[in-house]
Order: sequence, then C-alpha cells, then structure tokens
Amino acid sequence: MKGPDVPVTPGVRALRAAGVDFTPLVFEYVERGGARHSAEALGLPEHAVVKTLVMEAKGREGGATPLLVLMHGDREVSTRELARQIGAREVAPASASKVESHTGYVPGGVSPFGTRKKLPVYVEESVLALDGVHVNGGKRGFLVRISPADLVRVLSPVAVRVAIPRREQGS
Repeated sequence: MKGPDVPVTPGVRALRAAGVDFTPLVFEYVERGGARHSAEALGLPEHAVVKTLVMEAKGREGGATPLLVLMHGDREVSTRELARQIGAREVAPASASKVESHTGYVPGGVSPFGTRKKLPVYVEESVLALDGVHVNGGKRGFLVRISPADLVRVLSPVAVRVAIPRREQGS
C-alpha cells in the first residue's frame, strides 16, 4: 500500500539510508507559525513537536562552531545554560544565512538529518522520554515521526537540560 507522497529531502534520504521507520506528516506551512502551528495543524501536543535549532558556540579563543539543539516546541533554550554545559563562552542562534550554509536547509525547514555539514547535536533530555518525536523532515510544512531510540541511533546526540518556559510574544 502506498502512503502519502513523501518529499524526497536530504533528511528523508538519510533516514532511509539508516533504515529508520518514520511516518511522514505534511501540513500547510505558515510563515513564522513555528512549532505551535505545526502542532495545531497536525493535532499534536506542542510538547511532542521538536524544533531543530541551529546555534553557534563561541569558544574561549574566538570563532564560532555551529551546532544543532533539539528542543520541545513549547520550550526555549537557555543559551547561558547550554554554553555552561558544553564548555563554551557563549551560545547564540545562527543567522538565517548561516542556518542555510551550515545545514543546507532554509529556516523553518531544518531537519537534524542529512545536514550539509556533520554538526554536533544536543537534545533536551526530556525529548528522549517522548513516545514519538515529531521533527522536521527537511522541508517547510513537513515533519517526520520517529522513535527516540532511532533519533539517538542515527544522530548520537548529547543529552542536555537547557529547557526554559517559552516567553510569549509581547510579554
């Protein structure tokens, strides 16, 4: 039986090459809708939608090292705590142009799988306790549901505890 059309992205190719069983979830992308819109469009809890955030860590000697952080859709990353846990002087979100150059994906469509460069991956520890992880498949409006065990097997992420409550717009 053939399922829905699956966009063939570098992320999907990487998942297939790794033998990962995944469920494709396609929805209408809304500019700046984020994880909240994805969750609403797919009828999922926002906590189970996992954002792939591209950040840069600045070391003691200068220079910036790109990295990925996988975070619950309803939480933000404490960049100060992340810097402390990974031994960086500072961690900040990458610019849109850097996101694309580091990953090969456009902002809003970044998958942790099939990135242009192999990047260190950090995952909020509690993401690994979810029944299923809904993460971007490499295209705006496209998530894949995979098991936390497959996420760990393919990405070998470092678990961190850096989640903070999301600040609402205008507060």
